[in-house]
Amino acid sequence: MIHTKTLKNGVKMIVKKMEGLLSVTMGVLVGTGSAYETDSEDGISHFIEHMQFKGTPSRTAFEISDAFDSLGAQVNAFTGKDLTCYYAKSTSDHAAEAFALLADLFLNSNFPEEEMKREKGVVLEEINMDEDTPEDLCLDLLARACFGNENYGRNILGPADNVSRFTREDLFRYKDERYCPRNIVVSFAGNIDVSLAEEVTEKYFGGMKSVGFVQRPKKVEYKAGNLFRKKPIEQVHFAYAFPTVEREHPLFNATQVMNTVLGGGLSSRLFKKVREELGLAYSVYSYSSHYEETGLLTVYAGVNPQKAAQAAEAVSREIRTLVKEGVTQEEFLRGREQVKSGTIFAQENTSSQMLLYGKYMLYTGKVFDFEQRMRETAALTRDDIVAAIAANFDFSRAACASVGNLSEAIALS
Repeated sequence: MIHTKTLKNGVKMIVKKMEGLLSVTMGVLVGTGSAYETDSEDGISHFIEHMQFKGTPSRTAFEISDAFDSLGAQVNAFTGKDLTCYYAKSTSDHAAEAFALLADLFLNSNFPEEEMKREKGVVLEEINMDEDTPEDLCLDLLARACFGNENYGRNILGPADNVSRFTREDLFRYKDERYCPRNIVVSFAGNIDVSLAEEVTEKYFGGMKSVGFVQRPKKVEYKAGNLFRKKPIEQVHFAYAFPTVEREHPLFNATQVMNTVLGGGLSSRLFKKVREELGLAYSVYSYSSHYEETGLLTVYAGVNPQKAAQAAEAVSREIRTLVKEGVTQEEFLRGREQVKSGTIFAQENTSSQMLLYGKYMLYTGKVFDFEQRMRETAALTRDDIVAAIAANFDFSRAACASVGNLSEAIALS
């Protein structure tokens, strides 16, 4: 059962009641992230996410975490390109108490100066960790190769210089503009009474003032660059990207199936050819990211430096073969079933459902229709996958990124 409500101030609420469970996941989603930041703000969405846990007028940072632990509840948050999400999971009998804590840290965080100083050190170490994680670094470079230093090309963590100089006033100013009722969805999934969900949402979020929000336009320009970082590490990491369809495009479902065939699982072409048959990589895969205006289809591999050229050629050859020959009927049917089952499996996980229904409401203002998605996926034909291939692979617009101990960048051959 799905229930929705919009509060008078514009905050949207959605509840997916899942009978037979003993727990509930609750989340507060905000339509902001690195894609909405300016150069001087780069990294601020992520830093605010960290600071939200560092104290309110009624609780210190330790008291917040201790209170969740006392309920046996879990709490966390993440920042993305166009979304920030704070969420908690609790047993159903502690749902009201857990939500009260989640609402307190979301609405009332006061960003203590001493906590800011400490947390800047934490985030700076997170930036260092990202720099020392070549797979993450490669994919960050790839995003920049695609979109430059703006919108979807920004690293979510931001540059160290920005993080070091953020002030409390910077955080409050950004939060006042972006953390506004019209830009917030409260999402519940699990065994929670709908009336209770309505009650606590109204109690804690009904008093937010419906002012301040101005949607920031994103100037999205695809650049198709090639970026390389030389590092003295044991592997070479490389990735290719192609512009793909946006979230609401008619070929979205077909693109999911096509990606599954190419590099989405153990039976995918990339895995079977590059890893199993040629033994050139331990990790090789593809995935798609979809945004409001655009998307990326990404192919990644981590390989031995001596075999980097051979592996890059093998990956390129598999992509070009897919474009030239399409998919077999067997591949199409197998890929379609994998996409269908993945959608079904996610329906049985409260955290996945909180995020799925919350994001869809935030992005579209509508309720995600599971049955419709299943009908659309089941109705796909092999011709739809052929159309998705044609829409996704424009080699003149391919972007590349590579990290490793090489003398020059890897390019798509």
